[in-house]
Amino acid sequence: MTSQEILLLIILAAVSVLLIQGRIRPDLTGLLALTVLGLTGLVTPQGAFSGFSSSAVITILAISIVSEGLHQSGVTSYLGRQMFRLAKRSESRLVFVTVLTAALLSLFMNNIAAAGVLMPAVIALSRQTRTPPSKLLMPLAFGTILGGMATLLTTSNIIVSDALRVAGYRPFGLLDFLPIGVFVVAGGALYLTFVGRKILPVRYPAGQLIRTERLHAELAGLYGIRKNLSELQVLDGSCMAGISLKEGDWARRLGINIVGISHGGRITFAPHGDEIVRVGDILIVQGEVVPSEVEICGLKILPKQKTPREVADENTTLGEVVLSPRATLGGKTMREINFREKYRLNVLAIWREGQPLTEGLGDIPLRFGDALLVQGSPLQMRLLRDERDFILLEEDPDTVLQPNKARKAALIMIAVLGIAAVGWLPVAEICLVGALLMILTGCLSMDDAYRSIEWKAIFLIAGMWPLGIAIRSTGLADALTNSVLGGLAHSGSGWLAIGLLAGGLCLAQLLGAQVASIVLTPIGLTMASIAGANPRAIGMAVALGCSLAFLTPLGHPVNMMVMGSGGYSFRDYLKVGGPLTVIILVIVVIGLKVFWGI
Repeated sequence: MTSQEILLLIILAAVSVLLIQGRIRPDLTGLLALTVLGLTGLVTPQGAFSGFSSSAVITILAISIVSEGLHQSGVTSYLGRQMFRLAKRSESRLVFVTVLTAALLSLFMNNIAAAGVLMPAVIALSRQTRTPPSKLLMPLAFGTILGGMATLLTTSNIIVSDALRVAGYRPFGLLDFLPIGVFVVAGGALYLTFVGRKILPVRYPAGQLIRTERLHAELAGLYGIRKNLSELQVLDGSCMAGISLKEGDWARRLGINIVGISHGGRITFAPHGDEIVRVGDILIVQGEVVPSEVEICGLKILPKQKTPREVADENTTLGEVVLSPRATLGGKTMREINFREKYRLNVLAIWREGQPLTEGLGDIPLRFGDALLVQGSPLQMRLLRDERDFILLEEDPDTVLQPNKARKAALIMIAVLGIAAVGWLPVAEICLVGALLMILTGCLSMDDAYRSIEWKAIFLIAGMWPLGIAIRSTGLADALTNSVLGGLAHSGSGWLAIGLLAGGLCLAQLLGAQVASIVLTPIGLTMASIAGANPRAIGMAVALGCSLAFLTPLGHPVNMMVMGSGGYSFRDYLKVGGPLTVIILVIVVIGLKVFWGI
């Protein structure tokens, strides 16, 4: 070996140790690798920074924005709700639907984004059906990985595809992974439903409630909201029918606050003051209801429900705000500052001196130190962050901010997938167009677009990218092929593919799928050249091998995401992921033989 090759091996070993130990953040490790490679002259300055302009980075960046647009518009929430309705209370069906839903979303979303969108729904489902979250969260994580193996739009597949392009070969198309991926998803789903489900532990870890549910439940319980709710039906001839809530002046006339209106069975929470009250409507009200007063107004008090009424849903959230030290509202009432009209939020209670105040809120002068429980749309709640008079203590990250943009977001996603599938434009370019359209059509703001990007992954990939260039340019790929893997390269394309599958599997457990694909791809392409094998087929083997991240939580970030909430240990991943890995390996080997001629 030359001195350059030995130096590169030392750098590669050091990077591997840092990634495995985890004492330094992976993205920082990537930047350190980039810097060292540039300073030692193993790559040119242009090559050192080429990762930031690679189509892999652009695609991942754009997909993150598109995914956030789908999330904020409610497309992914709607899809999740519809599919989870199929689950009912059967544990096997719950697991099956969870895996398929996760796989479906990860076909057109980043795996991390897909898991992040579905994780709240899965935990809520486990609570509703009294199924241990440990029975559903690992299938969720594995489902996103399985679905990612069926599409180009997952990190390791994008990296390998771009490496093919750089090496002068035709990159993968959007549907190239689908023939094998369909059988991978089916095999994985059946295993997890009928076998893996029985191996999964039964655990109810502390802190399993998701932030959204915890926020709503704690706030509603703390302020005693549900104890003070009543339902009124608007009768024919009511003096309150046919006029808006603002004109009815319910707080002044009857001393109650309207928190929701049910019209035709559909409930609208935090209704606006311009909402018209109609005969037959059922009003969810807060405050002390005086029977004689409401009867005079043509309203009927309905019996109390056995199950406490909720005051929030996917389009309406609860939040807690306090008066800012710079506020000029001290001593003023809600009515005087026109809080509801100005902010389009409903004040449900005021927390003062350790006690909640829930009656006559419009006429209570505000004091410094007061906290307000408010109800309204997530978008209006977010606008409070820019108000100098109030401090928003906590906001719900999982509610739908732009429900009226769902159709536009869905059409943009369908167009992106369709154009990418037929190959009219490069995947990176069409994904970037889709991201821009999400912003221009108002599906999300530019600030939210920046926040949605997984910058850690961007810097990790861009920082590690020069490693792949150095492995090729210094001749290390050829040296490793000749000295270590030379026999494999001459054993035929089938054994070569199996060897690279095994190599990708091992590297992914230690370094993660992203780094494993960057390191292994140039070696695999060099070996394909020596063996006379189809480089795209070998690239497919590398990509799928690096995606087999089921054995340890280190293999993929989604495994780490669910580890705490599911109460999993390293051993749990090995027990459940071991047989799954064997099954998927067999399917992949057969698929490479059938569809790629290896």
